[in-house]
Order: sequence, then structure tokens, then C-alpha cells
Amino acid sequence: MFGRSIKLFNLFGFEVSIDLSWLIIAVLVSWSLAAGLFPYLYHGLPPKTYWLMGIVGALGLFLSVIFHEFCHSLVARRLGLAMKGITLFIFGGVAEMGEEPPSAKVEFWMAIAGPISSFGLAGVFYLIYVQAMSAGWPLPVYGVIRYLSYINVLLAVFNLLPAFPLDGGRVLRSILWGVWNDLRRATRVSSIIGSGFGIVLIAMGIIQFIGGDFIAGLWWFLIGMFIRGAAQMSYQQLLVRNALEGEPVRRFMNLNPISAPSSITVEQLVEDYIYKYHFKMFPVLDNDRLVGFITTRQVKEVPREQWGQVTIGEIASSGSHENTISPGADAVSALALMHQTGNSRLLVVEGDRLVGILTLKDLMAFLSLKVELEK
Repeated sequence: MFGRSIKLFNLFGFEVSIDLSWLIIAVLVSWSLAAGLFPYLYHGLPPKTYWLMGIVGALGLFLSVIFHEFCHSLVARRLGLAMKGITLFIFGGVAEMGEEPPSAKVEFWMAIAGPISSFGLAGVFYLIYVQAMSAGWPLPVYGVIRYLSYINVLLAVFNLLPAFPLDGGRVLRSILWGVWNDLRRATRVSSIIGSGFGIVLIAMGIIQFIGGDFIAGLWWFLIGMFIRGAAQMSYQQLLVRNALEGEPVRRFMNLNPISAPSSITVEQLVEDYIYKYHFKMFPVLDNDRLVGFITTRQVKEVPREQWGQVTIGEIASSGSHENTISPGADAVSALALMHQTGNSRLLVVEGDRLVGILTLKDLMAFLSLKVELEK
């Protein structure tokens, strides 16, 4: 779902990251608050004050989304579901699960925790707003607090809409799952409803755009596109997981991978391996012992005039958890690792011995055949 993300901090064992797309929403929210909402609600303040209110309001939204997703993660962990962390992206945030919830009950309580927490946070901000008004706090201060109360109500209500994968869609899926005892069927129906809801939002955006409200129309259109795409992707991810779950890596790996000896030069690697086999990564061996791997990116870092003198053993990178996997590992774990790291080829190792290569292409070929045969 995400592009490049940056780790911000750890919160009670959960890693909080921010996708670069969040910078877009941060700028747009600050601008819409400073140039639209706050001047409309509170007249006569200096432009600098409106911008300060807008920036603080955007920061408050940022923290509110973290709180919302943190409550998801906390409840999930309490119920025994492994959570990878929290990532903020252009349309909000998501608590990243390592696997599907084990039961409908776990999914229900995990999903409902977010909206409940947002309603609670909205109540806290409203009480502070009332107290600030009666205590005579400066208008810009209680104005921002009032906004944070309102935006948390909006966050909770929006997430309760029965559009999978929003929280309300997950609540709906948990109910259908509990009634039918069929996760795949429940996901399919919830995804169809979510996709339909996304189409409705897209249509609303087009209507508002035609009516002259360009900004609101654009937002409804983009949110609708996101929900529709996310709903369809969620069902496809479940199909992928069901198809690969329980299948060991050894079933898909290439037992005779093309490897390069550590003693050859970069020039020999380019001429005899890269240009011949057209791979971007090769395992590097020293007397059948795995030294590491070398990529075309590393080759480009070596000056062209030194290709004939530098051996690949000198510049090879050692294997790590990001590019190696055991032959007995679950194929779902391998696919998740490829997604997280962007590596389309993994070294399959036992100790310091290379036993095979796993490629994304091989996994996708098996998946395509299995889905087609079992459709």
C-alpha cells in the first residue's frame, strides 16, 4: 500500500513510520485550515495567526491519527494478534498486521477500538474547549481545540462507514464472518460494498466539481478512488494469502541458482553473468560457502576503469534478514519480505550454504495457476 516510509519513533513497542505522501496531506490540511476554516469561523485575526493555527491544527490531526491507530494496535496485541507498527500516509494511517485476525471476535474488537478511541478523544478536547472558553483563554488556542474535537468526531464517523477496509467495513466483515464462518466469503462481500461506496464518493466528487466546489470535489474523488482500490486490493491479498499459506519456500525455489565465485573481477561479472543471464543480483560463493551477494547497483558504484582490478568478493554485501530466507519458511512470509524490502529475489540459505534462489516471478506463476484452477 505504501511507498517509501520514514521511521519516526517507537511507542510501547510499536514502530511509528510516516509515508512520504503524508507531507502532501500535512501541507493541504495546514493550508485549508489557515486559508479557509479558521478565517471563516474567526474573523479579523492576522494572517500569521491563521497560519500558526493551521500548522498546530495539522499537528493535532497527526497526533489524533496516531492515537486512533495506536488503540487498534494495543487492542490487537492484547488479543494475541501480531502488529508490525503504524504507518501514516496520504489518507490517514493504518495499523499494519502481520497476519489476518484469527477469529471474527478479534477482528471486531480490534476494528471498533479505533472509532471508540476517536470519540473519546473528541470528548476530551470538547471538555478542554468548554473550560478554555469559560477561563478566557486566547481565541486562537480554544479555536484549535474546538477544531480537534470536531475532527476526531469526523474521523470516528468516517471510519465507521461500512466500507471495507475502513474500520466499519472490518466490523461488517467480522459480523458476516461470524454468521457464515467463512472469511473468504465475508471479505468478498465486504470488499464489494467498500468498492461500491468508493464509487459513490467518486460520483459525489464529480458532482461537486461540476457545481464549482473544486477542492471538496477533488478530495471526495481521491478518497473514493482510494477506498475502491483498497477494497479490491484487500480481497486480492486474502486470495494470495490463502493460496500461499502453508506452502514452504523450498517448493518454489530454484535449486540450481546462477552464482558467481568471489575471485572474479567486476568486469568478468558484467560480461559473463549480467549480460548473459540478465539478473540484477547474483549470490557470491567462495568454495561453495556463501559470501554474500552482489547487485548491479554495487557494480555501478565502482569506477569503470577499475572493473578489471576489483574482485566482486571485495565489494559483495553479506546476507541479512532482508535478502535471505530458510527453505522451510512459509511462502507468505517470503512474499511479505519481498514487499517490505523491494527485493524480487531472495537467497534461500541453510547456515552458510546457498540451497536455492526464490524469485517473485516464481511465486506469481504458482499463484496465477492456483487461482485459475480453483476459481
